[in-house]
Amino acid sequence: MHPVTGVDPKDDAYYELGDVRLVRGEGVRMWDSDGREYLDCVSGTFNLVLGHNHPAVVAAIKGQVDDLVFASSSFQTDPTNRVMRQLVELTPPNLTKVNLRSSGGSTANEGAIKIAQWHTGRRDVIVPFRGHVGQTVAAAGWNGSARIRAPFQQHMPGALHVPDPYCHRCFYKQEPDSCGKLCVDRIDDFITYASTGSVAAMIIEPISGVGGNVVPPPGYLQRLKEFCVEREIVLIFDENQTGLGRTGSLFAADHFGVAPNMITVSKGLTGSGLPLAAIITEEALVGMPRNLHGFTYGSHTLSAAAAVVTLDIVRQPEFLANVRATGKVILDGLTALKEKFEFLDDVRGVGLMLGVELAEPDGAKSPRLATALSKALGDLGVITRVSEHGLGNVIELRPPLILTVADAHLVVDRFAEAMETVWTSSPSR
Repeated sequence: MHPVTGVDPKDDAYYELGDVRLVRGEGVRMWDSDGREYLDCVSGTFNLVLGHNHPAVVAAIKGQVDDLVFASSSFQTDPTNRVMRQLVELTPPNLTKVNLRSSGGSTANEGAIKIAQWHTGRRDVIVPFRGHVGQTVAAAGWNGSARIRAPFQQHMPGALHVPDPYCHRCFYKQEPDSCGKLCVDRIDDFITYASTGSVAAMIIEPISGVGGNVVPPPGYLQRLKEFCVEREIVLIFDENQTGLGRTGSLFAADHFGVAPNMITVSKGLTGSGLPLAAIITEEALVGMPRNLHGFTYGSHTLSAAAAVVTLDIVRQPEFLANVRATGKVILDGLTALKEKFEFLDDVRGVGLMLGVELAEPDGAKSPRLATALSKALGDLGVITRVSEHGLGNVIELRPPLILTVADAHLVVDRFAEAMETVWTSSPSR
């Protein structure tokens, strides 16, 4: 019940709401209306790379409010000009043009696909199993999970779904050291027998987000780039989750040493929760008419002011070094817990993009245990998410990149405590 109106907000909301009402956030923590403290290990919606209410970002927002809150993307502004220059400087050197006319990851991904289709004159889009392109009707139709596509009868044509590099549960029953990157080479069979024969692009998250934090084996993305170059397929890296320092490098493209033809980035770009997205492309992909992809709140001036400060912070070597250090603390700590808890099937990740996979005694995926563990962590004041929008078997960990080593140890301690709770109450023990 709302303390002022006396109305239960759940009566008004179209979607399901939890019981917690948050009232304040600072750094990696939030507080609810009862004064309870939470450690935010999902960075809002994986977007608050600088945590809640970062003072430098808040100051930039307040300063921009006094000058110019919004301008159409038809005009130049100092913040949008600076963001474009920064993105050209920070992404791989082959990427030299920035399209800021999207306001979220879904529409940025759609824009990148449109650009590829417009330039190649082809249609099909290759998406890995479990790949999450977005939530709009078109993006949902491209998603690599039937669960998201099923409710909607009309899909964008030409989605070609192929096995992802999920070595822990390999589609081809191979081992990464000896498979020869079969999951890349066999894409040819899908193109030959399952596509329309007209493939424009492949869009891939370098590390899958919603799909379970799948980390590709060494050499996979290099081989994928070679595959796409050989077939003149445009390679798009969806870095909406992996970008802006999440892996301990500015972009996952840097971490893996692979330069795609395009990168999309949103979520953490403004460091604040304000909406802004970018498509960064090669010079050769310039030319699609601007009226074929644009949104009202794309290139938002206020958001761009926040992004300028965010990019200045995350590009600093000491900032990225902290991401690598705190990520290692959590990865090593959780990996050590596997010796005690047999349902802890796999711990994987890079930097502060981490996943904890849960399994039943027979090795089967266990959404049941993942849900139970996420709840137990919530009871201890640690906010996490379960993969595949709550229906998967992987706990997703994406804390703000300002996490300290002390808080990284606290995360491990809370995991140990929560796992003990789940372990002692599990009927399959």
